[in-house]
Amino acid sequence: MATYLDEILHHHRARVAADERDWRERVGDVHEPVPSMLAALADSANGNVKVIAEVKRRSPSKGWLHESLDVAQTARLYADGGATAISVLTDAEHFAGSLEDLDAVRRAVSLPLLRKDFTVSANDVLDAADAGASAVLLIVAALSDEELEEFIAVTHDAGLDALVEVHDGDEAKRALDCGARIVGVNQRNLHTFEVDRDNAARVMASLPTSVVTVCESGLGSADDVARAADAGFDAVLVGEAFVTAPDIAQTVRAFSSVPTVKRD
Repeated sequence: MATYLDEILHHHRARVAADERDWRERVGDVHEPVPSMLAALADSANGNVKVIAEVKRRSPSKGWLHESLDVAQTARLYADGGATAISVLTDAEHFAGSLEDLDAVRRAVSLPLLRKDFTVSANDVLDAADAGASAVLLIVAALSDEELEEFIAVTHDAGLDALVEVHDGDEAKRALDCGARIVGVNQRNLHTFEVDRDNAARVMASLPTSVVTVCESGLGSADDVARAADAGFDAVLVGEAFVTAPDIAQTVRAFSSVPTVKRD
């Protein structure tokens, strides 16, 4: 049975097939220095869970969340609420995002930025660097081991970090074997789209303390963040709960006030 991911990846791989740029000619280009996503997420000074707040207009499964979203103003509210970093969806076809949104957020705030998209080529990584991102998303389920290793290497060569997303223990092992430094565990099942916090906690327990861990999807309240903290996560990535909140800054503040739980 085809999933949303299958459909989206088909679209993005067709796009890449038509891209004639040689990424090897671009990888040595000098990019403006950007704040480190890894350093920001690993900083334990305040003792709280780090929040990656996502700029998100719509999703394939739920449709429009906030059709008239002002991305720059939303980013400023995220920063005011204590977000550690900001994720910007740049997929146009399925999420109504763009690289222009990333540029607008970059101009509005000084926080590390994640380009949240379906990275399926080295050029995608370098486009993120050109746009001022601090990190890119690499989805293990969407990539071969060869692609994963290559894209992580290109990411680091470009001065960026990679948030490597996994859904189960096998994918977590692949991520670690390929050199992931930041591992995101998506609580949403790719096939049923149900949130499975128990599975995410099991995957989390298999990860070494040497990597930064991010809990993704299904986080609708500060209590959900506390459960993620109890499971040992260093950070959470949240979009829908923020863009639909009556008071965005206050909601971000509540999520970012949850203490971390130290892992053994």
